[in-house]
Amino acid sequence: MARAGVYLETFGCQMNELDSELVAGRLRALGYEMTPNPEDASIVLYNTCSVRELAEQKVWSRLGELKSRKAKDPGLVVGVLGCMAERDGEALIRRMPVVDVMAGPGELDKLPELLDNAVRTNASLAREMPGGIRRADGNLDESALRSAGQVALQGNTSRRSSTLGAAQDDLELLDLSRAISPTDHNGSAYVRITRGCNKFCTYCVVPLTRGAEMHRPPEHILDECKRLADAGVIEVTLLGQTVNHYRFEHAAAESVNGVVQPQKGRAYKGGHDRDPFAGEDVTTFADLLHRIHEEVPAIQRLRFVTSYPRDFGNDVLQVIRDCPRICRYLHVPAQTGSDRMLQMMNRGYTVGQYMEFLDRARSYLDQPEIGRPLTVSGDIIVGFPTETNADFDATLKLLRDAKYKNCFIFKYSPRPGTVAYEKIEDDVPDKVKRERNNEALRVQAEISDEISRSLIGSTLGVFVEGPSKKAKKAAGLSHGQIRQAGQVELTIGGRAGTGEAADGGVATIKPDAEPVQLSGRTDGDHIVFFDTPAGETPASMTGRIVPMRITDADRLSLHGKPA
Repeated sequence: MARAGVYLETFGCQMNELDSELVAGRLRALGYEMTPNPEDASIVLYNTCSVRELAEQKVWSRLGELKSRKAKDPGLVVGVLGCMAERDGEALIRRMPVVDVMAGPGELDKLPELLDNAVRTNASLAREMPGGIRRADGNLDESALRSAGQVALQGNTSRRSSTLGAAQDDLELLDLSRAISPTDHNGSAYVRITRGCNKFCTYCVVPLTRGAEMHRPPEHILDECKRLADAGVIEVTLLGQTVNHYRFEHAAAESVNGVVQPQKGRAYKGGHDRDPFAGEDVTTFADLLHRIHEEVPAIQRLRFVTSYPRDFGNDVLQVIRDCPRICRYLHVPAQTGSDRMLQMMNRGYTVGQYMEFLDRARSYLDQPEIGRPLTVSGDIIVGFPTETNADFDATLKLLRDAKYKNCFIFKYSPRPGTVAYEKIEDDVPDKVKRERNNEALRVQAEISDEISRSLIGSTLGVFVEGPSKKAKKAAGLSHGQIRQAGQVELTIGGRAGTGEAADGGVATIKPDAEPVQLSGRTDGDHIVFFDTPAGETPASMTGRIVPMRITDADRLSLHGKPA
């Protein structure tokens, strides 16, 4: 059977982006063709996120838009992957019968089999109903759709109770089988080191949708980094919900069919120094960072997200300080500046402990005199249940004291299945949430602008990620093409050749075309925009680290010229 074209759109976090990359690689290896246009695909997949309500609303909207297409084309296969699939379960299919396939984040390795079954099932349906699945008014006849979709979910109660994994971890095989080639990246890649979370913050669905905290074997991680470096990757970002919890006990390692299995996370006991229970047979997060830095020198930038503030040891700070290719950038969510709110959120620390960590990190890592300042970003939730004006004022104070480069600020939205949703009344009016959200954004914008403007005149190394979104839009790329465009040549001014660029090829750059705007990131994660230099092209610049003199700044973005 000929393999279908697949459109895969990703919502939410970097974890989802990596999951989508792994899924796409597996599908390509099986003969599926990935396409940046949903209209050209016979399989449409949405990899979803449940952390914020807005991301879910976008998915519901996308699914609704597919109803008319499904009415005309019964062979179309629609899949929902990730956290929404895991949390909502088969109720999602009942609400949106256009969905044929669902796979939670812990069952993505089963997706090829599910798709194969769905493609065959829908092909049969298309033969039975050649005129489409339509009522007399032309709309989708949902009652005619198959009632049972292809489903692979862990179930919210499937958190493994044993200390270590006793059965084969099939999701680890998805990471191990990662397809890596020089054309699959722009010089940067994510590598997962942990999955899941054990913190159970009262507002968060991650422990329910991604399961217990599991740590991958260090040799698997190192091998993946080496293969990425061999394919030309020079920047690697290590991913985990609480990435600094990483800890692997070699003496307790288990193998299934010759494959070392991930281990369930244990309670962190390290305080501010190296875990006293970590001997020579244990790889801590600090050990892992040091090994990657020393054993994979082709990786010129090593960064990681996201960190949990209470359990960040000095051993990690020392490794960052002593290893020049590890970025001096920390993403450490605080969520609120109120101790009362932190307790209600079950965050496990106080504002004082959080600020102590930032002070300690800066004492180790903030060295602007040698061109190596530490930059910090965070997350804040406003309008959590019972939040008072005093609680919110405390959050504004934390923003000013923390001096984040940038901070992701959100209105609280109740997430079904969480403790806050089930047990705490959402009593802060939406109007108040919006006002507080806007005020927090205003305060953070002032701080970000001050930090950015302090960099004007400095020369920073910038990792070039490729054409900016502005440049891609100007070249006529659609939403999906912008998300999936790789090392493409773009023409600004005139649409000639944009079709080739949209497919990932090379379009002719007109002699009279305006310079293409590129974007990149500094060691400290500052976004920098600049025009493609004369004699260079977007593709030739992408994936390189270029010295950049900063000429201007505007809140979250810097502007520069190659030095």
